[in-house]
Amino acid sequence: MERYSRIDKIRNINENVRTLGLRYYKPNYYPEIPFDASDLYVVTEFGDRFEALADQFYSDTTLYWIIATANPNKVSLGSLFIDEGSQIRIPLNINAIIDSYNELNNV
Repeated sequence: MERYSRIDKIRNINENVRTLGLRYYKPNYYPEIPFDASDLYVVTEFGDRFEALADQFYSDTTLYWIIATANPNKVSLGSLFIDEGSQIRIPLNINAIIDSYNELNNV
């Protein structure tokens, strides 16, 4: 649950729904990630996952969302794995991306 530690929890205050008072996580918004000359392109192997690639390239598994957001046509909903043989983009200018994320989410 560490990746959720910085996400605000909010309480439902809408009296017109049955879940009144229920606590839930505030939604996150992800920035568009522009193409950059420093981006790497890799071909995935069997068993590659976004968090493993984030660990390999950023030394931080929690930054998996950067690779997933940069490759929207390669993300299968409900799957942690990337199809073998897919060419994906690995953005390397992550400081600007993280700053955009923090600005969008008021972190």
